Amino acid sequence: MSSDSLHTLGRWTSDRAVATPDRIAVDDRGVQLSYRALDARATALAEALGTAGFGIGDRIATITGNSSDQVALFFACAKAGVVLVPLSWRLSPAELASHLAASRPALLLVEDEFTSLADAACELLVDGPPRSTLGVGGIESHVPPIRREGMRESRPVRDDDPLLLIFTAGTLGTPKGAILSHANCFWTNLALSRTAELTSADVVLAVMPQYHVGGWNIQPLLAWWVGATVVLERTFDAGRVLQLIPDRKITTMMGVPANYLFLAEHPDFAATDLSTLRHAIVGGASMPEPLLRTWHARGVALTQGYGLTEASPNVLCLPDEDARTKVGLAGKPYPHVEVAVADPVTGEQFSGAATGELLVRGPSVFSGYFEQPEESASALRSGWLHTGDLVERDSDGYYRVIDRIKDIYISGGESIAPAEIESVLFGHPAVADAAVIGVPNARWGEVGVAFIVARRGVATDAEDLTAWLRERIARFKLPHGIRFVDSIPRSAADKILRRSLLADYLSHAPSNREPA
Repeated sequence: MSSDSLHTLGRWTSDRAVATPDRIAVDDRGVQLSYRALDARATALAEALGTAGFGIGDRIATITGNSSDQVALFFACAKAGVVLVPLSWRLSPAELASHLAASRPALLLVEDEFTSLADAACELLVDGPPRSTLGVGGIESHVPPIRREGMRESRPVRDDDPLLLIFTAGTLGTPKGAILSHANCFWTNLALSRTAELTSADVVLAVMPQYHVGGWNIQPLLAWWVGATVVLERTFDAGRVLQLIPDRKITTMMGVPANYLFLAEHPDFAATDLSTLRHAIVGGASMPEPLLRTWHARGVALTQGYGLTEASPNVLCLPDEDARTKVGLAGKPYPHVEVAVADPVTGEQFSGAATGELLVRGPSVFSGYFEQPEESASALRSGWLHTGDLVERDSDGYYRVIDRIKDIYISGGESIAPAEIESVLFGHPAVADAAVIGVPNARWGEVGVAFIVARRGVATDAEDLTAWLRERIARFKLPHGIRFVDSIPRSAADKILRRSLLADYLSHAPSNREPA
């Protein structure tokens, strides 16, 4: 292996197929795939991609639930130098069409369940990509030849070649595809292994969707690196998870606080045998103290953290030994990750205890957004990733995330851009002005509330606006409340004063935990 191919992920299944060929790599709804079988599928598919003309940097998009088929495709892409673009099946056709237009895949693979969704999205494109079925009998039996201008580059896959293109929520509502290389994924998994260790004896429950960076780089890829078993679930269902833990002898899992809340609230929680579940990872937001105590009382250790797609995503980690004394903190940097706190305006970096924007650098930080040089230059400045998150660092070097400077809020682990929802609301004939903010919510962490200035002479109400939104954005982005106001507070530069809206909302809400 050449020195510039030391961290490519295509070797991971090949190495496992030699070291532990008969160990189960994937348990996909009871259908098991050994490491030997997984590598054979990935190798055959990589060869088929090469024969069809796919090469370094070409992109394959998918619309699929979590599946062993997509796992095999991921490792095939890693072997062939192709970029996997996993798209969210939770998006509307218009949103999917914008992601397809932005990523320009050479091939779109669709699971049968999502054929209608893919049809609707592709109908909105002038020149949609060729399509095939993801799964046995689909792409593995016939890979459509790539449409290409000129010759493709033929060489071994390198560390800095792109491997994943993951879309993030943009502050202006425009899709941004973060490019994660082989080296990015290698280093973030190495960092995770030094803090939340996995061994070949572990059985990982994977409920995070594979269109999220966490669906790959928070446990599953590390599990396949070390030879553990991953139990793949299509979606999160609390009752089913509580059945799977004792049935599959799950030893570890990852979820957002809402997942653990739903599990704790389920009527079967108290009676479920959790003795095999030694450890769980919490992402997306800090775990509330009462919920933390609930899981600790069941003997489950919890590692919490902070990350973002652009950092692959692992940045800060709060191990279980700190969970009881550092409630609400995001922790300290992972190994191989360097962070700093800077003035959001001047960029001056602070030492010691400080409050400012969190900056990140290291081998897990992405190289930029796909074909968006201005957005990339804005995010990557002077060798640092500017996260847009306001943090507080204490004298012991622990970090607390205070606010998202860019106004994105996180609901149930999903990042939501208010400007995206506002732009859709402005398309309604009855909306003269609109603003969306995230407000505290005991169940979801945060939910959206929309403030509307109605246009005189045009009738509307909350039900009408919700129906308008439901046709145009994903369901998880729908505001949980719509309030009609006389005006939206704005600055002299016409920026929405979201903090003012939030303060007014909290002062009038019956409870600051649940929106009215």
